[in-house]
Amino acid sequence: MHFAQYYLDCLSQASYLIGDETTGRAVLIDPRRDIDEYLGDAEAAGLRIELVIETHIHADFLSGHLEFADATGATIAFGEAAETGFPIRRLRDGERICLGDGTSGVTLTVLATPGHTPESVCLVVSEQPDATEPFGVLTGDTLFVGDVGRPDLLSASGHTPQDMAARLYRSLHTKLLTLPDATRVFPAHGAGSACGRNLSTETSSTIGDQRRLNYALQPMPEADFVRLVTAGQPAAPGYFAHDAALNRDGHPLLETAPPPALTLDEALAARSRYGAALLDCRPLAAYTDAHLTGSLHAGLDTRFAEYAGSVVPPGTPIVLIADPGTESEARLRLARIGYDRVLGHLHDPLTALAREPAPTSRSRRLRMRDIASAEGQLVDVRNPAEYDAGALAGARNIPLATLRDRIGELDPERPVVLYCRSGNRSVIAAALLEARGFADVRDVADGYRAAAEAAEAEAAAGVG
Repeated sequence: MHFAQYYLDCLSQASYLIGDETTGRAVLIDPRRDIDEYLGDAEAAGLRIELVIETHIHADFLSGHLEFADATGATIAFGEAAETGFPIRRLRDGERICLGDGTSGVTLTVLATPGHTPESVCLVVSEQPDATEPFGVLTGDTLFVGDVGRPDLLSASGHTPQDMAARLYRSLHTKLLTLPDATRVFPAHGAGSACGRNLSTETSSTIGDQRRLNYALQPMPEADFVRLVTAGQPAAPGYFAHDAALNRDGHPLLETAPPPALTLDEALAARSRYGAALLDCRPLAAYTDAHLTGSLHAGLDTRFAEYAGSVVPPGTPIVLIADPGTESEARLRLARIGYDRVLGHLHDPLTALAREPAPTSRSRRLRMRDIASAEGQLVDVRNPAEYDAGALAGARNIPLATLRDRIGELDPERPVVLYCRSGNRSVIAAALLEARGFADVRDVADGYRAAAEAAEAEAAAGVG
């Protein structure tokens, strides 16, 4: 058996290539849009990918099923409940996909596991059709290492989180937890993904370890499970619904040409004429030191695509402000979440920002020790679970992922002070407010982490 996991750190996303080396037949599961690595590896291994399987309709990234089908002629497959805008093979519960010669070889068994989404499936992988113990199970967004899939992303479609959580409970207990403890678990996401709240940094585990260690798999009635997994989920970034629709209905194929270089005047004209977002993806220190007034920020060295998708509305034209040599990587990462309207990148940003009279600004940053004397609206842009675990007195919680749609809750005529855990998300949030016309915006450079550390030190001193 050929088995390969491809883990994309910037999106905490895993895809898989599985093949039978005897017959050369293979399947690709949950691919990203840029498919060259899969194609190269399959060719090197002597594999022919016949089927692209999506474990569900993804919301957090734009999948590569259309790109792969176009490039290879492979068939696209989803769970039986999927409704799509393009032809698919519907996978039935219990169906076996044989990559060998029919009597021997690698076999995948489909498990219908609704809960995260109605069409979710898991794939049990066996090295032989008659194997008494499977090699592993690809669990998609049904089961993660340390967590389970969130059930609340389909509320707008008439599926309540409680109903989906109940279905998830049954999928876990009647399908996945009936597998042998030694069965390896290979999920679609890891730590940092907004598809769950407690994902591990480990990218694989076993059914037995998850049975023992995963908080959501501990013995409990269904009603308790429903309450547990519907509470405290992270705020879903604003592009999730956009990506889910594109993955379901279809989308243009990936363009790989590098973005053209633009002068400062051309970049500013794109903003004024076409409503383009000036997206500064340089590291945080460079952005806070000097940036184009009204530009947005999402550092390429952070969760760039997720943060960019939180502050830039889908379909908005984008001009990149990037360190030289990184503009193509920035464009690719945006394309992975379906943000294809990149008009170009600002040529030589440092020279452009130093030009007079370029409209530049410097971020206004506070230290946590100065927060008591700061006036205005205090906003915590962390996720709800972080806020509930401890927050500054008087702070309202507007997570970064939802700030774009909740700006109307803030008064642009009053000062705003923003904080997060360490000072990264708060800079992104401050840039968004400034771009929307807020005149007095500051953020806390050392974040809530500094307040928590100071409280711990004070408590330790008191004990001593």
